[in-house]
Amino acid sequence: MTRALPRAHINSSSLVRFLTENAMLDAAQAGEGVGQKLGDWLNFRQAIALHGVLQNDAAPAPIPGHQQRAAPISPQALAAHVEKVRAQLTESVLQGAPPGSGLARIDMPPPELDDPPEPKTAFEPYRRFLAAHQRQMETTVRNLRAQLRLQLSKRGPAGAQLAALDAAFESILGEREAALLAKVSKPLEKRFVQALKAHLQAPEDPARWLMPLRQTLRTALLAELDTRLQPSLGLLEALTPEALHTP
Repeated sequence: MTRALPRAHINSSSLVRFLTENAMLDAAQAGEGVGQKLGDWLNFRQAIALHGVLQNDAAPAPIPGHQQRAAPISPQALAAHVEKVRAQLTESVLQGAPPGSGLARIDMPPPELDDPPEPKTAFEPYRRFLAAHQRQMETTVRNLRAQLRLQLSKRGPAGAQLAALDAAFESILGEREAALLAKVSKPLEKRFVQALKAHLQAPEDPARWLMPLRQTLRTALLAELDTRLQPSLGLLEALTPEALHTP
């Protein structure tokens, strides 16, 4: 039985909470609202493009190709598909890509250190591990989001306009999102180097400090996955309000 997917919450990010709770990011202070911050992020052309989408009451132009002519997929099937994608990406982070998923296998570096380890380069294999999973998540979630937009665009003028609005936001904010998520490895590397230097000063079994850090990397990736999925969950909620509003 497919479990209920969590609702998307504005101003809520699993990744921000994870980094804050682990003292890798300062707690956000109350300040400007989302609307004001969004206005600060947009340049002139982006603001005009977004305004055009918001003011366009007419249905957007049909999406070319056979997919537009295909019958809409049921909300239940879409929810099951989103859950399947989430489960596959989760398993990829924790154990490796499941067979038949189409995902590339990305293995955690072996829990071994050079002798002696070099703090400036020891984290590099883990940085590649993080970056590879981030690329995999970005591509997979972007495709999922596009599929949900297509389905939403078939649900009448209001759905089509919401799909167009989401496409505009993805185009406008995608570069900023990528730049911010690329910085996630920095606090993780800092934590790793601190633990490695402590180990060099007072050597101990690497399992006592390295294995928890490896688990922290996986937990950070899962928190990032939840954050990346929020727009898709918002689109799914627009398609299946009766299912996702159940207490």
